[in-house]
Amino acid sequence: MKHLMKKLLVALLLLVGLQATAQNVQLHYDFGRSLYSELDDSAEADGRATLTTTVEMFRPDKFGSTFFFVDLDYDDGVSGAYWEIARELCFWKESKVDWLSVHFEYNGGLDTAAGSFNNAWLGGLTYSGHSADWSKTWSLSAMYKAIPGTVDTFGKCQMHNFQITGVWNLDFFNHWLSFNGFFDFWREMRPWQGTEFIFISEPQLWVNMNRIKGWEKVNVSLGTEVELSANFVGKGFHAMPTIAAKWTF
Repeated sequence: MKHLMKKLLVALLLLVGLQATAQNVQLHYDFGRSLYSELDDSAEADGRATLTTTVEMFRPDKFGSTFFFVDLDYDDGVSGAYWEIARELCFWKESKVDWLSVHFEYNGGLDTAAGSFNNAWLGGLTYSGHSADWSKTWSLSAMYKAIPGTVDTFGKCQMHNFQITGVWNLDFFNHWLSFNGFFDFWREMRPWQGTEFIFISEPQLWVNMNRIKGWEKVNVSLGTEVELSANFVGKGFHAMPTIAAKWTF
């Protein structure tokens, strides 16, 4: 346990160091524990965290783009850390197929109850699009997903899987409102709950306070996120909202 907490501390320090280049930092209060009693003391959630901070960064360059996020969950201190980092490669930006890129990604996390979990390596292709003024962007990725250590009910290795991911960011009403989020649909054998296909989506709706006259330099947004999932936190469907605040750098 002490070794795990040291790893979580390293993750926290890494998060602090990354804030200088991150695009935004979010704070979420999660109502999942209140809505689903089984998440209050489940073995997987160890009592679902009510507070989560998220750091996100997206940075384009001449070869493509890099995106990552880091989630830290809190329950009497930091109780879990999860991160994803993705790299899009597009060496043909000036061609007629600049909407296509090669996608590489890593997912992984740590938890005081489960230890290291969900380590996965992904690779595939991404289709990207945008409106003329870039106020609306979207992408769709089809990927191979390797999840080492995954087995079926008979103990047979099932590390070879797939994942479909969609991402969107839509600004409305002269940037007063932002609607963004993602969805993931993938295959992962979970013998303990008798499932192999998992879905999660986290749409967010933000009111951007810097549109208020005199607040142009106050890059705060207030809003909500709803985690919609099937066979993710447990078997079956769950819908868990948050109230949230975001600071954009």
